[in-house]
Amino acid sequence: MLRPNRSTEPDDGGADAGSAAIEFIFAGLVLLVPIVYLIVALGAIQGQAMGVQTAARQLARSIATADGAADADRRAERIADAVAEEYGIDRASLEVSVECTPTAQGCPSAGATLHVHVATRVALPLIPPVLGLDDLAAVPVEAQAVHKVSRYAVAP
Repeated sequence: MLRPNRSTEPDDGGADAGSAAIEFIFAGLVLLVPIVYLIVALGAIQGQAMGVQTAARQLARSIATADGAADADRRAERIADAVAEEYGIDRASLEVSVECTPTAQGCPSAGATLHVHVATRVALPLIPPVLGLDDLAAVPVEAQAVHKVSRYAVAP
């Protein structure tokens, strides 16, 4: 007569019944939530990066074709406002700097080269403004554009 042991007894599997669904749901949430957040955050950063690049390029083009410094300032303000509105960039955080070389001439002047630098900070989504976390969780985004003013441009 054989003594019953684990190898000869049928396994009923009752100890694991019904827990697979819970494990799949838990594993799905642990993996899915960070991936969705990463996609949303990268989308926000990419959108702002395209906005900053557009601002730099369009500012350089419009200043290069302006009829003097006053016209260049008006165009720059209008373009910065339009790009900030279009791409959802906070206008107060948009930093724009324009340099002309050679500096001996006025800007814009025939033959000058414009260097435009635009920068901002992208706040990551769902970060509360508690204890300055929103400032720590902001990604700096910047773009540069260089444009040559036509040497045949008419001086104002």
